Amino acid sequence: MALDTYDSSAANGFIVTIDGIQIPKVTEVSGLNSEVDKIELKQQTSDGKYVVRQLIGKPKAGEFTVTRGLTESKTVTDWLKKVTEGDVAGSRKTASVALLDYQGGTIKTYNFVNCWVRKVEVNALKAGAAEQATEKFTVCYDESSVS
Repeated sequence: MALDTYDSSAANGFIVTIDGIQIPKVTEVSGLNSEVDKIELKQQTSDGKYVVRQLIGKPKAGEFTVTRGLTESKTVTDWLKKVTEGDVAGSRKTASVALLDYQGGTIKTYNFVNCWVRKVEVNALKAGAAEQATEKFTVCYDESSVS
């Protein structure tokens, strides 16, 4: 069901997939953005006036971060191992983050091409803590689009 004119999407409905496989137990996704370079053109006009124009540059590559509940799965750490071993072709994947409406329908999907994992981090482990252990990983990408 589509959102009506007065509604906005909640930030708690999303699905993360990498190479078409849904990542389980995701608790947070951050860093979803698209950006282009800015070119500053500084010039003097024929009458001596100084003018600055901002021109549209090339799209920038980027990265986003996924936090998920820690499980026995080694998928992400194995992915990082491929990266550190220099397996460029085996490290490159596609990824997407689908934003969902209140009934689970897709509102929009952020798509990423030529992704590879840059960093994997486990949250602080504390004796007596009453919180879940999480695995946070940062994914770099060459291109992004929204559908």
